[in-house]
Amino acid sequence: MADTVTFRLNDKNVTVPKGWTVMQAAKQEKVDIPHFCWHPGLSVAGVCRFCMVHVQGARKLEIACNLQATEGMVVRTDTPEVKEAHKWGLEFHLINHPLDCPVCDQAGECGLQDFYMEVGKYPSQMTRPKVLKPKAVDLGPRLILDTERCILCSRCVRFEEEVTKTNALGIFDRGDRAIIGTYGEEKIAHNYQENLVDICPVGAFTSKKFRFKQRVWFLQEKSTICPGCSTGCKIQVHARTDRRTYYRVKPQTDEAVNGFWMCDKGRDTITHLNRESRLPQAQMMIEGKKQTVPVPQALNSLQRAIAAAGAQHTALLVSAHYTVEEYQAFFDYFCTQLGVKTIYQWRGDKEDRDAFDGILWRGDENPNTAGLLASLSQIQGRKVEARNELVACVAQDPKVLIALCPEVPFTSTWFQGDLAKLEGISHVSLWTCRYEATEAAGITSWIPMKGFAEKTGHFLNYQGAKRELEEAFPSAAASALSVVEAVQQLALPQPSVTL
Repeated sequence: MADTVTFRLNDKNVTVPKGWTVMQAAKQEKVDIPHFCWHPGLSVAGVCRFCMVHVQGARKLEIACNLQATEGMVVRTDTPEVKEAHKWGLEFHLINHPLDCPVCDQAGECGLQDFYMEVGKYPSQMTRPKVLKPKAVDLGPRLILDTERCILCSRCVRFEEEVTKTNALGIFDRGDRAIIGTYGEEKIAHNYQENLVDICPVGAFTSKKFRFKQRVWFLQEKSTICPGCSTGCKIQVHARTDRRTYYRVKPQTDEAVNGFWMCDKGRDTITHLNRESRLPQAQMMIEGKKQTVPVPQALNSLQRAIAAAGAQHTALLVSAHYTVEEYQAFFDYFCTQLGVKTIYQWRGDKEDRDAFDGILWRGDENPNTAGLLASLSQIQGRKVEARNELVACVAQDPKVLIALCPEVPFTSTWFQGDLAKLEGISHVSLWTCRYEATEAAGITSWIPMKGFAEKTGHFLNYQGAKRELEEAFPSAAASALSVVEAVQQLALPQPSVTL
């Protein structure tokens, strides 16, 4: 039995796996079929009746989302009859939709806008007043719903049924009074709320955190990997480089790992990257006072401290938030070149690495545990297990400690408490992007580091799969370095010092 079928789509023969729909085939072939209710990560509903196509021999137009491709069928998406169906389909969807594009967060990436420009641009024939519905409905900690904008595509209802399995949403009433809502006064409380914003094609669901913050056409997008846990979801970070501000995170399709979704915790991994939360420049304790200094000066001070103490009295304290490339450069310099033998892992004491919510989020809230362990095993010549070794590090009392700090604040709430435990060590150099680290006592120097969205490289997720940080923004902290860049500066010849 053949596992594929071949049919004609417009003027091209297309071969797809058996069981595929015409919509799936059209997506593969980059043939645009207007649609609202179909989504590749959800079941077929067929409620918007917008994706009409002509099938040779059929008595009427068919919806592409629920039309299974069969051997030898002939489908056209561009006949006058199809275009007329799209026009009237759009007209009916716009009957009660408010014309509030100037204040809608979805403007610029809205399906209604896009399809109106593609298949619309005609004067409306609807003369009756629009039906008014509840606006700015608070549906949860992260969600606002404008039911006037809703076109009842049911994507959100199916997401709640099929992905989170919480069944929090339903369609209530009938006809032009029908609205999306929760049961009673309940709120949506799960960790995947903002996926409803992503899949809503018309801006009915909006994010409280992004609402009215920025126009999407001013934002730049970069592909990277979420640092919120060890799943390694592929994401897009949206920012304005002219303001050095990060505004939102959205999932990027990766069927092997996160599919079409990401959790809400992952969307919060950019807040610490903005200027108000960053360590903007290097700082040092000089004559008992904290002073801002050039990064080379802080690194030169570290070089001199290591030379004075010797490699045997120098230790490394390393968290699992950095790329494999950064670990390689870090260990090559300190361990291979300088001969440092003492390395400690820095993790939370109470983490449950085996926790899993059944969708994406994992209890190991370090994005590169596997990458760090692989690097440590290579440098130490034996298999290394994940564990927190801060207590052992403090007990050893090294003369010099270089610490690669955890990056994401909400996954390392223990950070400030741990810093207090380092106070007795003679020379502590913190490599961090977080300004809050400067509040700790007993630290000698602070080196500003780039965040995950500001560097390239890769993590290894919980399965050991390579997860590429593909694109990098300019750092919101102009003097920030990646670990690779910091090590390269350290490796440069130390300038002579005149006493």
